[in-house]
Amino acid sequence: MKKTDFIVQDLLSKIYQGAYNLNKLPNQRKLASSYKVSRFTIQKAIADLVDMGIISTIQGSGIFINKKALKNPLIFNSLTKTPYKRLKSKMLSLKKRKANSKDQQIFQIEPNSKVWVFERIRIVNYKIEQLEYSVMPCSLFFDLNQSVIEGSIQQYVENKGLKISHHITSYIPTISDEHTSHILLCRKGTPMMKIINRSVLNTGRVFEYSEIAAIDYSVTYIRPYNREGQNFRAL
Repeated sequence: MKKTDFIVQDLLSKIYQGAYNLNKLPNQRKLASSYKVSRFTIQKAIADLVDMGIISTIQGSGIFINKKALKNPLIFNSLTKTPYKRLKSKMLSLKKRKANSKDQQIFQIEPNSKVWVFERIRIVNYKIEQLEYSVMPCSLFFDLNQSVIEGSIQQYVENKGLKISHHITSYIPTISDEHTSHILLCRKGTPMMKIINRSVLNTGRVFEYSEIAAIDYSVTYIRPYNREGQNFRAL
């Protein structure tokens, strides 16, 4: 593990444990001394935590913990910990087709319904990180277009007066096929992560189904220990 990654995870652990009084981290000089690294390494770790929304820095005042960010479990990867200004999506294709049986089941739509199908790549710091294949029902999103796909789909959905409730995500180790290898610039058969995601409205209806191919993918979870749940499972 890189020094920066270790420091980020260690600081996150201490922040979630309430190790810092007054919701404030030590200054960069003290952190560098504590971890026995350069201030440059500490600056990179601090920048990552700022990008995640966990802390904020105020020149001359210090490094402050965002208490609101600690109320929910934290899940982050190369996309979620990167500011939007360093993220870019590029649409590869967009078409409308008749819903198949899988679409009908996922979106709770009739056999003659239409769905949008699109592919896009996600670019982080000028590097292609992921290839995403997505399906959305035309009945909810009649005006889906390239601008939306290359922008924020979540913002587009909520601008229509719909409320997003949650996402259900599964991670499956796999290898790249010929199409994925061509897009992600890797050899066919390269180990990768397949991420299947269902995005759900507060009505319980799924509004987007996506399958994402990611190489060199890692994800970190931080969640409070559920003592009651653990005790129940032990019964």
